[in-house]
Amino acid sequence: MQVTVDNPADAPQPLSPYYSQVARVGHADGSALLFVSGQIAEGETLTEQSQGVFEAIAALLAAHGASLADVISIRTFLTDIGRLAEYGAVRQRFLTGTPPTSLTVEVPRLFRPEAQIEVEVVAAVPGRL
Repeated sequence: MQVTVDNPADAPQPLSPYYSQVARVGHADGSALLFVSGQIAEGETLTEQSQGVFEAIAALLAAHGASLADVISIRTFLTDIGRLAEYGAVRQRFLTGTPPTSLTVEVPRLFRPEAQIEVEVVAAVPGRL
């Protein structure tokens, strides 16, 4: 097993120097687990921010040879759980396969005051057979 922690150059960069965007736990057969840090995005509405979050996550996964179809677990933090349906509509557009395991919680605030949502994921990248 090999662990690599990075900030892929061709994906969104972290908002501070105190964390990395992706931790890759690689296995001898080429398979890997990708742990993607919580992502927030700009936008006036929850829909805009949710879309930006999933676009950022997709870019981070792509930098490691994965896609949103490889997501096996998702954790979502909303500042207003009453708007879950609005977020859910965006999520369904991006996660179209078998739904991953999921946790969604309401929090009073996030890292940036304007952020209404933060999402982190774990993805499983298949190995070479």
